[in-house]
Amino acid sequence: MKEFMLIIRTQGDHLAELSPEQQQQHVNQVMNYMSGLMNSGKLNSAQPLDMEGVIVSGTAGKFKDGPFNETKEVIAGYFLIKANSLEEAIQVAKDNPVFEVGAGARIEVRPIKVMEGING
Repeated sequence: MKEFMLIIRTQGDHLAELSPEQQQQHVNQVMNYMSGLMNSGKLNSAQPLDMEGVIVSGTAGKFKDGPFNETKEVIAGYFLIKANSLEEAIQVAKDNPVFEVGAGARIEVRPIKVMEGING
């Protein structure tokens, strides 16, 4: 099996507009989704990301750290999964409950490149 990073992008805090009951329902859906991935041996790790943060950029040793780009889109979290193919990883992404609550949600599916000498 290959490893894939699923990068979840939403329009700001996609749960902010939901009632507490709707938020809990979404959390339950995500936990069921994750349980299914764990039970099938596909989930390596997953975490939401805090809405705070900065982007560090630089050229030739000159660095700038500042707020995120002028956009409403944020990276809300990630899943590191195992799948047999890119197509299977895409299907895992399509099954994510974020699409049920997050208008404009997107998930970037990227194969992990294995480089000898890194991480064992």
